[in-house]
Amino acid sequence: MSRIVQIQTNFSVGEIDPLLRARIDLKQYYSALQTATNVVIQPQGGIRRREGLRYAATLDSGAANGVRLIPFEFNTDDSYMFALTAGKLYVFRSGALVTNINGTGNNFLAISEITAAMLPNLRFAQSADTIIFTHEDLEPLKLVRGANNSSWTKSTVSFVERPYYPFSITTSNPAADITPSAASGNVEITATASVFSASHEHQYINILSNFGRLRIVEFVSATKVRGVAEVPFFSTDAISANDWELEVGHELAWSNTRGWPKAITFHEGRLWMAGSKSLPSTVWASRANDFFNFDKGEGLDDAALEATLSTSTLNSITDIFSGRDLQLFTTGGEFYVPQANLEPITPSNFIVKIATRNGSKADVPIVGVDSGTLFIQRKGKSLNELAFTDTELAYNTSNVSMLSGHLFKAPTDMAIRRATSTDESDRLMIVNGTDGSMIVFSLLRSQEVTAPAKFTTNGEFQAVGVDVDEIYVITKRTVNSAAQYFVEYFDSTLNLDSAVAASGATSSVSVAHLDTETVKVITDGVVQPDVTVSSNTATFARASTSNYQVGLDYTVEVKTMPVEPQIQSGSLRGFKKRILEVNAELFETKALTINDELVAFRQFGESNLDTSVQPFTGIKTIGPLLGFDKEGAITLKQTVPLDMTVLALDYKVSVGQ
Repeated sequence: MSRIVQIQTNFSVGEIDPLLRARIDLKQYYSALQTATNVVIQPQGGIRRREGLRYAATLDSGAANGVRLIPFEFNTDDSYMFALTAGKLYVFRSGALVTNINGTGNNFLAISEITAAMLPNLRFAQSADTIIFTHEDLEPLKLVRGANNSSWTKSTVSFVERPYYPFSITTSNPAADITPSAASGNVEITATASVFSASHEHQYINILSNFGRLRIVEFVSATKVRGVAEVPFFSTDAISANDWELEVGHELAWSNTRGWPKAITFHEGRLWMAGSKSLPSTVWASRANDFFNFDKGEGLDDAALEATLSTSTLNSITDIFSGRDLQLFTTGGEFYVPQANLEPITPSNFIVKIATRNGSKADVPIVGVDSGTLFIQRKGKSLNELAFTDTELAYNTSNVSMLSGHLFKAPTDMAIRRATSTDESDRLMIVNGTDGSMIVFSLLRSQEVTAPAKFTTNGEFQAVGVDVDEIYVITKRTVNSAAQYFVEYFDSTLNLDSAVAASGATSSVSVAHLDTETVKVITDGVVQPDVTVSSNTATFARASTSNYQVGLDYTVEVKTMPVEPQIQSGSLRGFKKRILEVNAELFETKALTINDELVAFRQFGESNLDTSVQPFTGIKTIGPLLGFDKEGAITLKQTVPLDMTVLALDYKVSVGQ
């Protein structure tokens, strides 16, 4: 029998796939975890208990048919979160529900145009005080913020000009000579007989034996139309009846019949829209600095743009993103619109190029991080990143979740919160539709930290959204034997979920949303006995004097990898192991168990027993621990909902045959 010392100075790889348990040859093995539940991997390498969730509001039963969280950020000091269900939009500001919307007395804005079926694939883009919603079955809808928090105006987008497309073209040779007023630019066509009608607007005149193609813009009379010469005429001489044709069949590209754009973004001073039912792989851009005008005009630099992806298969556009370049995501690959020498995109240089061939999941929004763009692979099995590499001068896609693919269980939503003054890493959150868990990546690219953990709650996560720094979630919880849908947000001052909390002296508090449920109570930093909410009220065993929080507990569990010393003499797999001693480096920790052994934090003394546990920073030692197994792993848990941060572990292990 021999003894070894296992040291883990950081946990910056996060939870890894069980399929990698035998990969002791990977350097990531020694900074990884088997389990990381309800903890945040810190960029410095430590792990801490995740924040609790503060209760904000209860949604009505319509949330059972689907709900989205959509941020509206006018600026960093004036931002909102929308909770959107079928037909209703709820507005939250600073964690509170905005009531009396538009003076109606309602706490929601009616949006009957948006159905439950639209919610998963609904896209949006915001500019200043206006946000626009798109879906292939929805005439683009805009919402404008008014003079105060409760004033919002909803309307369909009024386009100056929509694009046209030749869906079913036919031609004819009217019995009349025509004469153009000019050879190029804006041209007036005069016919010798009555051959034109109002229906010919947006149709074409083609010259057969010579040059000339005119897009008809305005019907003037039966003998006269005006238009734009997309191909200049050879001259202004009269053109005989047998030398020109009328081309008809050009329809509005977007309509209730043909479908509406799926995706939307603002990029380089234009509004970009992409994909529809009839044109799933086409992208359009408005005129420069004229967002609702898609008139291609004479093809000048500020004219509207249009292109269809050139691929061997029909790739339906799923999303569009304004990054280093304009990026288009489809079911079969990733595309971009290059900007040569950083010049503005114009009709003369507009081109769409293929970047990679992965494909993205249509019902999960994409997000940007640093210089890359994150998207869920089309089968929902991985998190991929599209990024431009300066070395290759090309776009490449990498699998960010290569080590943690097991955490992906039918992703349905994704959002990112940028680093804050108190958290140096970005936080990427992905909601799983299968079990209602949430994958949470701590991202710090400068230190090559991409560390996943799993968040669970007493219920299910349904959606996630970020309002500047605030992370909102929709939770589905069973209360009094019925499903309830709550809006909640992460709060670093809390260690409970769906919590109500405040400062003040009290012996009871209203917790109507958790009526009949058994809840945790923390008063003045002390965990009180559980209580059952009765008549919407939680009554404390001991009154608070300064602060309280009441809510639901959540399980915290961290398990290290099977013990494997970094030596060249071979593996310890299959050997029996026993933990003799554990040294845990802690930071401001109040509660912890190690392999089911409770770590003592409270000091003896009459004056200490009646106060909250003081946060501990330093090393706690426990052992010896009973029992042999073939892993020699350490399991960290919490039996009470208090602060916990673990910086490092070292432990002595006895190894037998």
